[in-house]
Amino acid sequence: MDMQDHIDVDNKMNSNELRSTFGGRSFSGPIINAFNNTCKTIYGFGQQFGGAIRRIVTRNLCKF
Repeated sequence: MDMQDHIDVDNKMNSNELRSTFGGRSFSGPIINAFNNTCKTIYGFGQQFGGAIRRIVTRNLCKF
């Protein structure tokens, strides 16, 4: 196998090449899992808050 001539060994990109470059964004499992857990936590707080409001309005509070 012959070696090819590599003229651009500095790997420098001009501004046009930099503008046309994209990628590098991906969603991995841990990021999706963290987002899912955050949504579940916020939903749980909403349920508890709504239940507390309902108990206060209906005056159905627990007595110790």
